[in-house]
Amino acid sequence: MSLNINILICLFLCGEVPGIQSFEQVPWLPCQLVDESVTFNDEGHAETEYQHRDAGLQFGHPGDSALNPNKITFLVTGSKVDMRKYIEGVMAHQLRCEIRRYNTEGLQMRWPGLGAQEHDIWFTCTIRHTDGVFIITSFLRHTPATPTPGQAHYRNWAAIADRAALTTSTVMLVLTRSPSVRVGLVKQQSLHCQFDVDHKAADLTVEWRLQRHGERTTLFSHSSHSGQTKGSGVPLNAIGRGNASLTLPLTKQSSEGTYVCLVSVPPLFGSHDITLHIMEPPRVSLNVDSTIFLVDRGEQKVVCEAEGYYPLDVEMEWFREPSGGGGGLLPEKLDTVLYSSHRHHQDGTYSLSAFFLLHAFLHNSGSKYFCRVSHSSQRMPIRKSFTLIVTEYDSWNTALWLFFGFGAILVMVAILFVMLPRLSSARKANQVGTSSYLTCVSSFIRSIYGIRMVYVIQRNAYLQILSLQQ
Repeated sequence: MSLNINILICLFLCGEVPGIQSFEQVPWLPCQLVDESVTFNDEGHAETEYQHRDAGLQFGHPGDSALNPNKITFLVTGSKVDMRKYIEGVMAHQLRCEIRRYNTEGLQMRWPGLGAQEHDIWFTCTIRHTDGVFIITSFLRHTPATPTPGQAHYRNWAAIADRAALTTSTVMLVLTRSPSVRVGLVKQQSLHCQFDVDHKAADLTVEWRLQRHGERTTLFSHSSHSGQTKGSGVPLNAIGRGNASLTLPLTKQSSEGTYVCLVSVPPLFGSHDITLHIMEPPRVSLNVDSTIFLVDRGEQKVVCEAEGYYPLDVEMEWFREPSGGGGGLLPEKLDTVLYSSHRHHQDGTYSLSAFFLLHAFLHNSGSKYFCRVSHSSQRMPIRKSFTLIVTEYDSWNTALWLFFGFGAILVMVAILFVMLPRLSSARKANQVGTSSYLTCVSSFIRSIYGIRMVYVIQRNAYLQILSLQQ
């Protein structure tokens, strides 16, 4: 019979039973009970030892038999607070469960909920999603059949047998669906925090704190008992519905840190840490076009620029892929790359340059060079590339270059020979009015622009001839 129960539980957890797919349909969830025992050393100092024991959560009714009698069972019975409804649709194998004893720090008081006693024993049950989607902490109340004096104190907790079954009730929970947040600069971000209590008009306190560089700052606090509220970011009407989520102002570099959501209903005190990471991806650019034309043994400085990234951990590399894929060879990492220092900008972001002197050789013609930038804000590296076209430096190319070069020089000399005497004579002669002088100057400027256009046209024609030769 015990074997059949274990097989059934396994099928439940693996999602192989028809119709049983998500956590709210699973009657039993494996957990680790992290038990504590306190001893005193020779110097009188308390030392705590932790023991991990196999246990499980079983959802049902008082008096139900344990589904797995070989493990410690925490039977969670009917309560107004049901942890399962907050994580609906999640597969059981995606959950990690941990149960710990809860120390009320010497505060002895009767919980206001139905059936509570002053000698109740408390446990916390923390369930985490394996992908970091959420963390939920529930407080379990157990009423022992025979009260043991002092057993509520952490130094005198009663032992739990290996196959014990403890009937409990969930009286309060605290949940966050944003245990780790990544956000860019100048963005508005909400940090999720939710809670539930099994009775109304609870003596409730909600706080938000920021821990950064060893300093702790209180951002918001509200006490239902005193009615006092300090800070902002959490609407009071939302707290009445169990929503304590904090809305941050526009993010900046100083927004990064650990935010702590605290919910207290005496004698219980629950909290969750939410880590906020500022992540700004780099903007990557090259100082060259997608294709570079160079003559054999020519040179050109090539720069890869990564701008506006945060945090500082960026990696920039240059690679070369041979023409035609290189027969399946891997890209070659360039070892002649130089780097600038990190430049820190006023908005808190950084910039970095990686550059090298490109030497053109005929056997490298058609090769592709690419800059690869890796940053913690990006799942995949960013790549920017160009293709190198190398032209043989022969007498024909030399003649073409001399033709176009000397042609441009001759045109410039001719225009200057014609315009400069006119401009000089117009300036010396008083008979020339201001408008005539300005006309001469304007003509001279247009001539200079014409010279530039001639040079550009000739240069483009030369490059076009080179590309046709390829």
